[in-house]
Amino acid sequence: MNRSEVVKALGTVKDPGTGQDIIAAHLVENLKVEDKRISFELTLPPASAANKFELHAACVEAIKAIDPSADVHVHFKQGKAKPNPAETNRKLPQIKNIIAVASGKGGVGKSTVSANLALALKSLGASVGILDADIYGPSIPLMFGLQGKKPQVKNLNGKPHILPLIAYDIPMISMGFIIEPEQAVVLRGPRLGAILNQFINEVYWDKLDFLIVDLPPGTGDVQLSLAQTVPITGSVLVTTPQDVALADAVKAMNMFKMESIDVPILGVVENMSWFSPAELPDNKYFIFGKDGN
Repeated sequence: MNRSEVVKALGTVKDPGTGQDIIAAHLVENLKVEDKRISFELTLPPASAANKFELHAACVEAIKAIDPSADVHVHFKQGKAKPNPAETNRKLPQIKNIIAVASGKGGVGKSTVSANLALALKSLGASVGILDADIYGPSIPLMFGLQGKKPQVKNLNGKPHILPLIAYDIPMISMGFIIEPEQAVVLRGPRLGAILNQFINEVYWDKLDFLIVDLPPGTGDVQLSLAQTVPITGSVLVTTPQDVALADAVKAMNMFKMESIDVPILGVVENMSWFSPAELPDNKYFIFGKDGN
């Protein structure tokens, strides 16, 4: 055998991670052909690590198809992951942590938890902002007494930017600042993603320790768009004790655990768990059920 025959044979072997042949992908190095002894180094990309034995067998088979008596030695090298374009061109680099507050169904107090989480972090000395991504049912303006307020647009660095409104020293943006309180929001899925993109790219966000994102309920377009646009540090799930709410919270959790999203679950808040009357502060009444019952 000669070198060109071996190269041609290895060119028929595909990298399972990319679908390219290992020669075109430049994965073969230090190829030596010494009579019937063939040796080379094969760089193993992270995406193909689970297919190491399959690749080894394919290389040996391809060479032995030329000469069954060939003595083939494959030495594997661990390849480095290629830079993720999403990380290279990271959105909102001035924000250290983006926390998504989500729920499986509506009416469980997700916006209240978002507001309280932002205020609690602020009280601890962190710089915090709120992005109200619940386009259809924005509640943040009401939570912070900003109903009827409109954001200003200002040219910064040669480009127009929307200035977030500020309450309790917390900058925030919401669809509720753009539409009238009684106005219905009627939008198709792609437009929801476009509005979220505006809130991320066209709002002037200063340096922040935390940006709290109040997501709409469910597992739809906004959640997917957010996960694909910005690096989410983690998510907080909000539910109530009823089995219906808990079942939907599990669906939301499974969405964040999907391989294409892969966002850590920081915790679960069970809202409206129990009631204690002022005259009996040590008593707890589970008026909405307990543990899903």
